[in-house]
Amino acid sequence: MMPLSRSLRSLLAAGLIAAGGSALAQGAGPIEVGDLTISHAWTRATPPGAPSAGGYLTISNEGSQPDRLVSVSAPFAKESLVHAMSMQDGVMKMREMTEGLEIQPGESVTLEPGGNHVMFMGLETALTAGNSVPVTLTFEHAGKVEISLPTAKIGATQPPEASE
Repeated sequence: MMPLSRSLRSLLAAGLIAAGGSALAQGAGPIEVGDLTISHAWTRATPPGAPSAGGYLTISNEGSQPDRLVSVSAPFAKESLVHAMSMQDGVMKMREMTEGLEIQPGESVTLEPGGNHVMFMGLETALTAGNSVPVTLTFEHAGKVEISLPTAKIGATQPPEASE
């Protein structure tokens, strides 16, 4: 089967969104939706009973206008938020990005361990290494995209494919 060009993939994703659907990304491979490319998406395994988990990914904006990640949802968590991390007086602080996460034209934003990230709170079940979990990202302009986050081992600092 011949691979689809970037333009054709973007048109197909835009058509799905316009029809009320969403683009779907399987695994950690790049997915294009509108002018955005989402890559290196992953999460870490959690021990049983853990109340929260982090989600990590890179979003690149290849368009001429900014876009904004306005919300995240996941069926395995009661709440999903985009969190900013900062150091204040030697103490790491987290806060919700209530205005969303802006991605400027020609730039990439990486959500990563120890930095800005997605926080999944009120986990319904433990996340298990080797499995993947579904997450829906909603962007101001590009719309919704459903992605699947591969789950790395507990304490991992990089996506599962990077440690293989």
